[in-house]
Amino acid sequence: MQYNISHIDFTYNSHTKVSYGVPQGSVLGPITITLYMLPLGSIIRRHSINFHCYADDTQLYLSMKPGNTHQLVKLQECLKDIKTWMAANFLLLNSEQTEVIVLGPENLRNMVSNQILTLDGITLASSNAVRNLGVIFDQDMSFNAHIKQICKTAFFHLRNISKIRNILSQSDAEKLVHAFITSRLDYCNSLLSGCPKNSLKSLQLIQNAAARVLTGTRKREHISPVWASLHWLPVKSRIEFKILLLTYKVLNNQAPSYLNDLVVPYHPIRALRSRSAGLLVVPRVFKSRMGGRAFSFQAPLLWNQLPVWIRETDTISTFKIRLKTFLFAKAYS
Repeated sequence: MQYNISHIDFTYNSHTKVSYGVPQGSVLGPITITLYMLPLGSIIRRHSINFHCYADDTQLYLSMKPGNTHQLVKLQECLKDIKTWMAANFLLLNSEQTEVIVLGPENLRNMVSNQILTLDGITLASSNAVRNLGVIFDQDMSFNAHIKQICKTAFFHLRNISKIRNILSQSDAEKLVHAFITSRLDYCNSLLSGCPKNSLKSLQLIQNAAARVLTGTRKREHISPVWASLHWLPVKSRIEFKILLLTYKVLNNQAPSYLNDLVVPYHPIRALRSRSAGLLVVPRVFKSRMGGRAFSFQAPLLWNQLPVWIRETDTISTFKIRLKTFLFAKAYS
């Protein structure tokens, strides 16, 4: 039996029995909220709007030209229907926490940003950056704000670890570094594929600092041998690892359908050498824009560079081992 108690203005109310719901932290939570929110999908589809749902987080997105302002009206009507459904099902759509972002070239963004959305009288103005499942998306998709936030948080934890490093064993120190530093470098890092070297440089500096704290290496000493001794992949290689792992899952039916649609196997007209087996079609894109950073381009580009003995691996665990060995040799050769 669950009970609820509220605290308002330094006053506690009496215990109230909770007849519905799942205990906070229960393993059933993600499943039950997904089942409870399931009808939301049919409402959004009725408005012909694309969406993604993760637990209680829902994202609506659509592609449009600056002149198609009716698309924004459609989005606004969809939001109203969602709010009505949520109110009828004991849920609350927080208008103040609903964010809008317009992605695209600056000249086109300005044309769309003038079309302001409203929800319950609250203006939903376009934001320069929004947080999406812990990742900060900016209008240019440069992820500079996200990288800056990673650096700020990681250096904070790294300074704290360095203060107690002398009383930690090598094993314990490594666990702390992986928990507070490496996990942040790796979280959703596939989004950084194709980013300029200058953008990734600050992330690499974090990894360098973490390696120095862990091994006691001085600043003047070369860092590459330290990476190799720790068997760490540099930041760029870690991003490639994540992209290639996702690609492997796509080709082996272990990935979401929206990723499957972005990867096209290459089928030659006539039989060629076995070396061409398992290749993917690399689409033509405008590399000067965002096309060169898209998963649909980066995935086949990196995949086709792998040797056959890695591409044709049977199990994902073996694939990870072979892929890391390949990228490690490539990084430190």
